[in-house]
Amino acid sequence: MKVLTGSQMAELDRQAIEGLGIPSLVLMEMAGRAVIEELCARFPDIAHKKIVIVIGKGNNGGDGLVVARRLLDLGAAVEVHALCTPKEFSEETRHQAAILRQLGFTLEYHTKLKHTKILAEALTMADVVIDGLFGTGFRGAAQGLPAEAIELINLSSAFVCAIDIPSGVEANTGHVLGPAVYADLTVTFELPKLGLLLYPGRQYVGELVVRPIGYPRILIEQYASTMTFVDADWVHDHLLKREPYSHKGDYGKVLVVAGSRGYTGAAALCAEAALRAGAGLVYLAVPESLLPAMEAKLTEVIKLGLPDVDGALASSALPKIFEMLEDKDVLIVGPGLGRHPHTVKTVRQLVAQAEKPVVIDADGLNALGPEAEKILSRRSAPTVLTPHPGELSRLIAQGVDEIESDRVGIARKTAKQFHSVLVLKGVPTVTATPDGEIFINSTGHSGLASGGTGDVLTGCLGGLLAQGLDSMTASVCAVYLHGRAADLLKGDVGERGMIASDVLRALPWALREFE
Repeated sequence: MKVLTGSQMAELDRQAIEGLGIPSLVLMEMAGRAVIEELCARFPDIAHKKIVIVIGKGNNGGDGLVVARRLLDLGAAVEVHALCTPKEFSEETRHQAAILRQLGFTLEYHTKLKHTKILAEALTMADVVIDGLFGTGFRGAAQGLPAEAIELINLSSAFVCAIDIPSGVEANTGHVLGPAVYADLTVTFELPKLGLLLYPGRQYVGELVVRPIGYPRILIEQYASTMTFVDADWVHDHLLKREPYSHKGDYGKVLVVAGSRGYTGAAALCAEAALRAGAGLVYLAVPESLLPAMEAKLTEVIKLGLPDVDGALASSALPKIFEMLEDKDVLIVGPGLGRHPHTVKTVRQLVAQAEKPVVIDADGLNALGPEAEKILSRRSAPTVLTPHPGELSRLIAQGVDEIESDRVGIARKTAKQFHSVLVLKGVPTVTATPDGEIFINSTGHSGLASGGTGDVLTGCLGGLLAQGLDSMTASVCAVYLHGRAADLLKGDVGERGMIASDVLRALPWALREFE
């Protein structure tokens, strides 16, 4: 599903209204209907509920007035509180207010802070609150009366439904610079807006529902967007099917170079995840002294020893790694490798010279360090980098807070700079391609904030690459499946107690949904 910023959505509105001649009032009616349908699905007894609608002067408020009219038709008890004067309404919102007035319905208008007492009393009695205060054009921080109203909505015990976007959240960025409505449900229209998917905005959204409101399909399909919200349909369309008549050689060979003393778990998780993702054969190459531990941990993975220095990869291991790599389809480098100087030197040379697709994670990324751009520019085969914000911070010399405040922009810039697919792990995980495409993941939760889950993701990614997916598709599918595995586990182990081996165990469950 395409993702737009608030500004892009405004342009799409303009094309629909001015370019195609679709009346804005028709779109407003459809938006109101979409909200009503979602509310009725959750509250079959909506006619017996007390509903308070808080609106502003813009078209988001007009949507709220359509909702009010339709609720009145259903017999619900409705109050509308407008934080402006009637003269301040947009043309469309003024039109909707006039319809209500002719039906004998009276709006409450508030223009001063002292009026909030009336609103507070109404919210105390409400079963459902509908937020139609600010729309996707909002920027900055709510102040004065709107800020006070938002705080009162958040104090209410009622179910809160936001129209299009929670008031106070910036649709372009997800930034929240002042008070914002904490919604239980957000009904957004036609396409998800970026600010609904990125934190901190995402934490105000509650359940997100995307509803069509009458834009012609051809307009949606033709509108250029470089951002995609990855859902099950996207993965279903891109994940390769397995043929009934096949054997292990048909599904690729993965070489994992990983592990050091004290970090055997990372190597084991990564290698086994590649198998769980469907790779035909997985070879794990570790420092020689770690082989007994790996023999004990792993059954199906083929274990190989490499020259060892103090439990870490020795620089003399390079020729042997290249020999191992000759008949492999994919190379994974990094999980648990450590930062021994010998290891750093070996990783840099290996990445620069390997002519196979490479997935680089964890200490593989740390080894590249300030030499990353120079090393990666020498590669002709596909490259995937899978940093968390801390690792990316070290690679590009930017602060973690700066990265987190612009996950999409920095991921896009870094992927282009390093000529690689970049998987920026986090919430949400963002995958960027060198040509500027962005994929925002829809699965996963805080249970993945645990040591080793990133190693599982890296192995899954390498396993999909080995089966013939291109580096972008393998990355996007792996991220989705990894998060989906965690989602499937949530009912059994919860989020707090989830560990990486749980996610590894659940990978087949996630894959089974696409068979």
